[in-house]
Amino acid sequence: QVQLVESGGGLVQPGGSLRLSCAASGFYFSSYAMSWVRQAPGKGLEWVSEINSGGGTTYYADSVKGRFTISRDNAKNTLYLQMNSLKPEDTAVYYCAKAPRPYAQPRGLMVATSDYDYWGQGTQVTVSS
Repeated sequence: QVQLVESGGGLVQPGGSLRLSCAASGFYFSSYAMSWVRQAPGKGLEWVSEINSGGGTTYYADSVKGRFTISRDNAKNTLYLQMNSLKPEDTAVYYCAKAPRPYAQPRGLMVATSDYDYWGQGTQVTVSS
C-alpha cells in the first residue's frame, strides 16, 4: 500500500528553476529517510540527494551541491527537491525513493533499486539548451 507520487517536472531553460514534489502514503513518512534519484537517457540510476527522517540532515551529490535543496514537510507527508541554476546535464527522470532507515547517508554516484525499498514512478525534467 506504500505509494510515492512525484510531480512538478517539465521543460525549463538552462539557468531556470523547478520544484519537484513527492507525495507519500502507506507508511509512517516521518520515520524514514528519503532520497531523490535520477536517470538520464541511456544511463543508470544516479543518486542526487538524501534527507533524514526529521529533515535536519541532508546530503547531496557533488554534481548538484549548491544548486539543489532537498526538504520535507512531515505534516503533509511530502518530499521536495528545489532545483536552481539548472543545466542541460540535469535532464533526467527524477524519482523519489524511501530508505529502509531513519537516518540519511551520503551515497555513491550510482545506486541500485535494492538500495531503497520503495520507489515512485518518476517525473521528467528536461533542461533545454
